Amino acid sequence: MEEVTTGLFIDGAARAATGNATYRLVNPARPSETVGHAAAATRDDVDAAMQAAQRALAGWSASSMDERAAYLRTIAETLNADAGETAARARLLTREHGKTLFETNIEVTRLADRFAQVAGFADAVAAEDTVSGPMFDTVVTRSPRGVALLIVPWNWPLAILGSKLPHALLAGNTVVVKLSEFATLAPAQTIMKIASMLPPGVVNLITGDGTVIGDDLVTHPLVRQVNFTGSIRIGRHVMQQAARNITPVTLELGGNDPGILLDDAPLSPEFFKKLYISIFLTSGQVCMALKRLYVPRALFDDVVDGLSAVMDRQIVGDGLKDGVTMGPLTTPQQKRTVEAMLEEAGAAGQDIRYSGQIDDEGDFTAGQFLRPSLVINADPSLSVVKDEQFGPTLPVIAYDDEEAAIAMANDSDYGLSSSVWSADPSRAVALARRLEAGFTNINSHGPTAMDGLSPFGGVKQSGIGRNFGPDGVHQFQEVHSISGQSGHIFQ
Repeated sequence: MEEVTTGLFIDGAARAATGNATYRLVNPARPSETVGHAAAATRDDVDAAMQAAQRALAGWSASSMDERAAYLRTIAETLNADAGETAARARLLTREHGKTLFETNIEVTRLADRFAQVAGFADAVAAEDTVSGPMFDTVVTRSPRGVALLIVPWNWPLAILGSKLPHALLAGNTVVVKLSEFATLAPAQTIMKIASMLPPGVVNLITGDGTVIGDDLVTHPLVRQVNFTGSIRIGRHVMQQAARNITPVTLELGGNDPGILLDDAPLSPEFFKKLYISIFLTSGQVCMALKRLYVPRALFDDVVDGLSAVMDRQIVGDGLKDGVTMGPLTTPQQKRTVEAMLEEAGAAGQDIRYSGQIDDEGDFTAGQFLRPSLVINADPSLSVVKDEQFGPTLPVIAYDDEEAAIAMANDSDYGLSSSVWSADPSRAVALARRLEAGFTNINSHGPTAMDGLSPFGGVKQSGIGRNFGPDGVHQFQEVHSISGQSGHIFQ
């Protein structure tokens, strides 16, 4: 297949990295296959992108909220106008990432919907608050922070971009986007299309090794907001580096999401299909996937059997092939992490049940594949329970009463998402209120259940701040209170 090369995009134009340096991206289904090369930016490139964003800031921030919303609508209407080009980007994303073409088609096409949705927030986020008391009148206004640095991970790069880029733009910020070096090519092409529909310098793209340029990006003196999605380990480092300039940060970090089935959960074929997608979408490489399942002891065998039946029907292989429903893990490091968890569980005598069919034994052996698995009644001390697996395995744990289920679900340093599954919505919501998470779904879980009108983010070590919804726009704004004696401002 054709190899693709992408560059940087700075001040309205594509350009090579300083010294023409690039890095190689491979197909995780066949790691010997080169998919393409992306520009490896240097400190000089980082500075050029920041300077371009700063130059564009005055004009962009001075535009009205309605004018910025109009740009977002144009992007929404134009981004996928060429169906053939859109399909090519989806195929390219599958080749460099590994997820199935079905999933990449969703990711590539629905980014436009995020821009349209955020444009609809314009009136709400433009409104000013007023406070009137016996002594003072105050107007509470919001203004753009300035240059925003958006750091996007590899697992759902365009979907996660859609949780922050349109929000930053509507707020009046200019932007520098840093993509992951493990999923760069199709996202870079997409960002260049978006940037080309905006004034030069409003959106700039940097690609390269985060260990080389990450600190240069986060600590650049022109950055006024950092919005990072990724692991807790890297998020902690980003926060430390941002503190050097007292730069505000929004961090959406890892999740080890619990799901609690109640004793009235409807164990239908549709239920098990939805449960499977909540767990194993993108081979489990989703921060807000269901990663720990707590089941009433009386239903335990029925749930394991029903979920295993869905898992058995899955075909593991190259995501571009018809009929394949689960692709490889994207990085060799992630495959090793999941394998180590399963080896630890196996050594502890745990019952591990593998499912799914292998499409091609040769690809499976050479590629970064794992079959989906369940760890039955997993010991809570094991890493497969305590830590984020970010892969196609799930610990299933029996409980005897709801208090025990809630305690186990909350016994974690993580707190991104959670879910409650019940035929009784009021009962489910009452339990959900007691879960320590930033977002809880009822009878669903994961990105297919994401409400983009509502704020999303984590508690505890799963993050700080919120993306999505009008609150996601406010993350990119400074609050300014203008106050005077009562009767002097409000006539």
